[in-house]
Amino acid sequence: MRRKMAAGNWKMNGSRKALSELDAMAPHAAAGAAEVLICPPAPLIALAAAHSTEIAIGAQDCHNKPSGAHTGDTSAAILADAGATHVITGHSERRTDHGERDADVAAKTAAAFEAGLVAIVCVGETLAERDAGKTLDVVGTQLAGSLPDRASAASLVVAYEPVWAIGTGKVPTLEQIAEVHDFMRAALETRFGSDGAGVRLLYGGSVKPGNAAEIFAVPNVDGALVGGASLKADDFGAIIDALNAA
Repeated sequence: MRRKMAAGNWKMNGSRKALSELDAMAPHAAAGAAEVLICPPAPLIALAAAHSTEIAIGAQDCHNKPSGAHTGDTSAAILADAGATHVITGHSERRTDHGERDADVAAKTAAAFEAGLVAIVCVGETLAERDAGKTLDVVGTQLAGSLPDRASAASLVVAYEPVWAIGTGKVPTLEQIAEVHDFMRAALETRFGSDGAGVRLLYGGSVKPGNAAEIFAVPNVDGALVGGASLKADDFGAIIDALNAA
């Protein structure tokens, strides 16, 4: 059985004071079997890791080298040393804002594996690609190019985040979510065999307390990668509760 996961991406938000939200989230995390993860901005990782025992702490990005002259970047090894257990790679905002290609994402994901981190690799189409009927082609290409060959169920999580649904309030239909998640499962099983069957698949894109339960009922949805709703314990706690009840 794949362990469910509720992952929160704080993006460029948060503060030391905001870490008190972890205290309010902790009872929800402790109440069920789902894994709960928060990915704060990098300067808060060590503080967050020391703050909570019920909630795992991850990073939002990493460099593909373990060390070196890369001003402003942070290696997966340094993140792990700071207390991170996971790292997001290939988020659409990194792909768009920083021009990251599938090969860049694969290199960062391989670095995460080398450092002992679980990588949450993001894939997803734009609205233009969705309207052109290219969703599965785009997701398939991103999956093929962004995942290292050494990926395993223990080291990899994949998040489907349609770019047009991130932070917009727009959500794909349940049928659209199911189509992509079923496609990703088949692609992962074809490439990685039994490990592909064990990789957790998260949905991300305007997940809220009001729609979480129906999304979690979709086959091959093993949890969510949540943006804005993960900043407040009331909202994220309700999402965690919905996942535990699914």
